Amino acid sequence: MVNLFVGHKGTGKTKMMIDLANSRAESCDGHIVFINKNQRLIYDLIHQIRVVFMEDYDEITNSDEYIGFLYGIISADHDIEAIFIDSILKHADVSTNDIPDFLTRLQVISDQHNIDFIVSLSADINDLPQDIYNFNLLESAGC
Repeated sequence: MVNLFVGHKGTGKTKMMIDLANSRAESCDGHIVFINKNQRLIYDLIHQIRVVFMEDYDEITNSDEYIGFLYGIISADHDIEAIFIDSILKHADVSTNDIPDFLTRLQVISDQHNIDFIVSLSADINDLPQDIYNFNLLESAGC
């Protein structure tokens, strides 16, 4: 399943994702991955969570490469239950127009590998394509 936190910057999306990731890591049998732009959140996440810093992968410049990167993470660990992607619009030049296709591709990966994706988008929901409503919108402050 693909779940979304959508809202303007400063509305609490990252905090809610951190809380959800920590909670899931404490109660699941598999692994949790948290992808963030930089190391800023490393001490907010419990040690069982694998944290990936996109600043270490500057070579990933578009959504196709990002999807390949996700497949690489999944192929290295077949016990992943959830992947959290914080602020996808700050990663790999992904734009709001790319989001529906990107999320559809995440849904395919989710179905193939039984992995939940939790993605945050810093944007006004009204500025996103209507296809965004095909995915599970989680409550986010400011929405």
